[in-house]
Amino acid sequence: MATSATVRVAAVQVPARAFDTAASMIIAKRWIEDAASQGARLIVLPEAVLGGYPRGAGFGATVGARTAPGRALFGRYFANAVQVPGPETDQLCQVAARHGCELVIGVIERAGSTLYCSAVFISGTGHVRGVHRKVQPTGSERLIWGQGDGSTLHVFDTPLGRIGAAICWENLMPALRLALYGQGIEFWCAPTADARDSHIATMRHIALEGRCVVLAANQFATRSAYPGDYDAVLPSDPGAVVCRGGSVIVGPLGDILAGPLYEQPGILTADIDTNEIVRARFDFDPVGHYARPDIFHLHVDRASHTAVTYHAPPPPVGEGDNLTQ
Repeated sequence: MATSATVRVAAVQVPARAFDTAASMIIAKRWIEDAASQGARLIVLPEAVLGGYPRGAGFGATVGARTAPGRALFGRYFANAVQVPGPETDQLCQVAARHGCELVIGVIERAGSTLYCSAVFISGTGHVRGVHRKVQPTGSERLIWGQGDGSTLHVFDTPLGRIGAAICWENLMPALRLALYGQGIEFWCAPTADARDSHIATMRHIALEGRCVVLAANQFATRSAYPGDYDAVLPSDPGAVVCRGGSVIVGPLGDILAGPLYEQPGILTADIDTNEIVRARFDFDPVGHYARPDIFHLHVDRASHTAVTYHAPPPPVGEGDNLTQ
């Protein structure tokens, strides 16, 4: 727990541009600067701000078949994904350092030939703290995004408190929530693209269950945020809203502190007394005095899992004394 202080936090409902990371970076930096100018020291942006959420796209895939245009669309999507660290995170680090604010931003991350839906954590001193990869893409998202593993399921200790993230429907996974509660999470960041009313209920439940502050940053997008030649099930009207938002900030007893914000981009802020988190856990701590480890126990594998592991061969006989490595 950070030293008791009032911390201003912000959830930013950014109108980013899909399939145009350069334009989205300009937009994201402008909104971060705006939130920072309002005094926010923790700023959370939505899922897939950089890289884009490919809403309505089927990528030419049916059971047993793929199409050449679908592969071409995936190639275009892949080209707009970002590497972590990389040029885009370098720019975000500069913004964060300039304002001394912690950032959590949703990106489509490129690693090798696989894409991940990720949340990047950037410190107020301008370095990448780490990245969380969505452990379970939802529905058709599994066609285009790989699965993260436990090696990126981290809560980071910062000057503001302990910060972690769950992306979109990860927030519905009870075991994942418990894995973050077990790391003492205090600021639960929820980049998302889910604009349904029920998502607000989930955010309030997590705040109450985890006795933590929840910052849900949702997308606001119209059809014009997507390329004109984008082959997807979306309205043809450029002004049609395809994601209405729903960003919200919730206190550690489940009370809504700001939002929800719908039908427009914008910035939500709230001033958080970090002592409220401790006071909220007086009568409920999901991994402490209200847990029953004699009955229930969760095992979390935080190792990194790769398809290929290379081991160094032993040195040739006669070269060196250690022949058993």
